[in-house]
Amino acid sequence: MRVVQAIRFGGPEVLVPGEAPDPVAGPGQVVVEVAVAGMTFVETQIRRGTARWHERPQLPYVPGGLVAGTVSAVGPDVDPAWLERQVLARTGQTGGFAERAAAQVGELFPVPDGLGLPEAIALYGDGSTAQGLAERVTIGPGDWVLVEAAAGGVGSLLVQLAKAAGARVVGAARGSRKLDVARKLGADVTVDYSEPGWADHVREATGGPGPDVVFDGVGGEIGRAAFAVTARGGRFSVHGASSGEPTLIDPAEAHRRGVTVIGIEQLFSFRPHMVRWAERMMSHAAVGLVRPVIGQTFPLERAADAHAAIENRTAVGKTLLLI
Repeated sequence: MRVVQAIRFGGPEVLVPGEAPDPVAGPGQVVVEVAVAGMTFVETQIRRGTARWHERPQLPYVPGGLVAGTVSAVGPDVDPAWLERQVLARTGQTGGFAERAAAQVGELFPVPDGLGLPEAIALYGDGSTAQGLAERVTIGPGDWVLVEAAAGGVGSLLVQLAKAAGARVVGAARGSRKLDVARKLGADVTVDYSEPGWADHVREATGGPGPDVVFDGVGGEIGRAAFAVTARGGRFSVHGASSGEPTLIDPAEAHRRGVTVIGIEQLFSFRPHMVRWAERMMSHAAVGLVRPVIGQTFPLERAADAHAAIENRTAVGKTLLLI
């Protein structure tokens, strides 16, 4: 079968098309004919060998931890009713950039009728994360909410969840194209965080106090600037570090201003809730409260281009491979 492998750790160019044996469903497993493979920013860091919270896979390896497709084979002791069902499948840290992938039956999520596989995969991964983040901070009607990377896979859904909760949203992103996306999703104000003084514009937009809630998916200097303008008594939620480092907050400063900081370690507790959160996001999508933004798709052989688009910040919304 066709696959894409990382032949060494490094830039997107280390992703090389190749061939591999078809997977065989072992006990408790199924084989999925992959139609769509998802990808995340973290997976680009794993490929570079710089992911701080993930072990390096053994080289060469096939990237990709989440796929969507049709079950074509089941292993021993697996209910044959899974055959021919459209599913999402978590494959672990590797194995998704391939025509076929093996997964444990416990890692399958049936795709609801009427929902496309690309939309399902975007709502499952980024959607469950966004739902979890939103639940942890408790967004209230009238709150000002700052969403960093507001045109990204998670950020675009956070904008919509905040609006659905009755909040006023500042969408922060880089460049006019991404700011346009944030506005179309409902952001009341948009700011370009590549411009000097962007955080002052955020404070001005809120009338002076600053945002009540901040979703920090960027980290580094941008995250620190966002924390500096967070309102007294506000909530500062960290979920990403696309800048290369998570935002480091002085606990004494947070205490002095009464800001509740929810660190990036919150993500480690998300997995047991992902199915429930994904189901809720798909219910939201069914009634039109949210929609995933799938900004770009690539064929399997161009996985390197897909990773490059994510890393060079040209990607909007979710980036997917179509097998």
